[in-house]
Amino acid sequence: MRFAHLGRPGDLSARLAVVVDDKAAFADDLVDEAPRDLQALIECGDGMVSRLDSASEQALGNGEIWHPLVELRHASAVLRPPVVLAIGANYAAHSAELALKVEKAATVFSLWPNSLAAHGGTTSWPAELSDEVDYEAELGVIIGRPARDVKVADALDYVFGYTVVNDITARNLQFSEAQWSRCKSFDGFTPTGPVVVTADQIPDPQDLWLATTVDGKLLQDASTSGMVRSVAELISFLSRSATLQPGTLISTGSPGGAGYSRTPPVFLRDGSTVTVSCSGIGALTTHCRVL
Repeated sequence: MRFAHLGRPGDLSARLAVVVDDKAAFADDLVDEAPRDLQALIECGDGMVSRLDSASEQALGNGEIWHPLVELRHASAVLRPPVVLAIGANYAAHSAELALKVEKAATVFSLWPNSLAAHGGTTSWPAELSDEVDYEAELGVIIGRPARDVKVADALDYVFGYTVVNDITARNLQFSEAQWSRCKSFDGFTPTGPVVVTADQIPDPQDLWLATTVDGKLLQDASTSGMVRSVAELISFLSRSATLQPGTLISTGSPGGAGYSRTPPVFLRDGSTVTVSCSGIGALTTHCRVL
């Protein structure tokens, strides 16, 4: 299944919706006592996912329930996660272009919840804070049930679904501070979406293709098979020291092609449009505004 947080023009807040092709149905139009967002859906368990699956199939011919996606606005595909964990230096090419050492253990940092943003939205930042704002296409992994001390062989069984993440980064801050959270956690610096695809629709997360275009120019183009540590290995590693709670979002790192490493560098500017995409999931577009 595919889920998104969507709203009609004029709605004060977005609602959980089921997405099929180019149309969507709100969860609370499909079933009684529907979860209000993805986090609530995950906490309800597999039974609610099955109910929504059955109800959406039965309602496919009902034009009053289904709405064209082009008439709806997106919110972040992930809302209210217990934590957002990001993995650095998880593709050899990206590590090399940024002159980062690939450590024996994964580099882990957190992203602040205010950074979550929607497909089709506008992300803005003050010019005085950074003129080196970069893009990073990443596969996002959403945990579906408590994961503690998980074996690599079993790790994918704990995944609820996958989404696309653009890990926007102020490079000047990244390389002037000892931590990476602030440079990647400006308001709107973590767009997610456009949907969350349930794990049963992605047989192998290491067989997907990531791409980034900025103002129509292809700048990243790589397979998730290039990860230094696979999705399963990351889940196992993280679960050794702490229980991964349902709804946790893990952003798994970016391949090569970052703007910082190009000659001349390619940074996001006022008016830039950046689209990051992942095969099997979709394309996530962000418009940029420099204040």
